[in-house]
Amino acid sequence: MARLWVEKNKDGSWDAFSDDGAHIKFGRSKDRGVFSPGDLTKIALAGCAALSSEMAVTSALGDGKSAKIVVDGTYDRDADAYTSYEEQIVVDATEAGLSEEDAKKLAERIRRHIESGCTVMHTYAHETPVRMDVDIRR
Repeated sequence: MARLWVEKNKDGSWDAFSDDGAHIKFGRSKDRGVFSPGDLTKIALAGCAALSSEMAVTSALGDGKSAKIVVDGTYDRDADAYTSYEEQIVVDATEAGLSEEDAKKLAERIRRHIESGCTVMHTYAHETPVRMDVDIRR
């Protein structure tokens, strides 16, 4: 697994990096053009569902077809935490001519793939302890 780290930019935004070359910009929710850390939690959930459902969608509809996943969350200001997430998976199968029964089977297959293969969903569904160490170098 790649090591991850963040660095602050002169404009106040932040960049996240990984050892394997991945990069994403983020910042405070009021900043334009950057994701907030809360947005990144939703992106992680949607991205995990997308990758988990990809095989089911592709095998049913063909290469190049995928699901659009929209995630929203209920934010509790007092707790400064998301208390739940809502995930909507939309698959455009209009060109496939699926019967109602086949569409239901595909929806169930997608659900099973996500529920069994989405590490982020599994993590969010459990209380996940976070250990923190603060190292002040002098």
